[in-house]
Amino acid sequence: MKCSECGVCCKLFLINLTEDEYNSGIYKTMFEEHIGDFEKCEMVGANILSQNKNEECIYLSDKKCSIHDQRPFSCRNFFCNSKEETFQKMIIDITNCKTRIENLPTLK
Repeated sequence: MKCSECGVCCKLFLINLTEDEYNSGIYKTMFEEHIGDFEKCEMVGANILSQNKNEECIYLSDKKCSIHDQRPFSCRNFFCNSKEETFQKMIIDITNCKTRIENLPTLK
């Protein structure tokens, strides 16, 4: 499967890092400090990728992932055209968002 590079998923969803990803220290998360106990980390959301002020993933740049080769497992596992039941609600949300964006009036 190939990403459509629309960037909508990076704007709609929070990305939870796995324990290994979190402990690697290569990703910027919502918390400045590192929490050693991953179970506690998950409970408070410290394993969630950081977001910009506009609430999109900090690694989104010009509708593309700036860390594509090192993107987290959650991102590698998801595609808008996935047939997996797990992703169907997310795909509907993305489709609805794209439709709203396409129907916005353009300024001339």
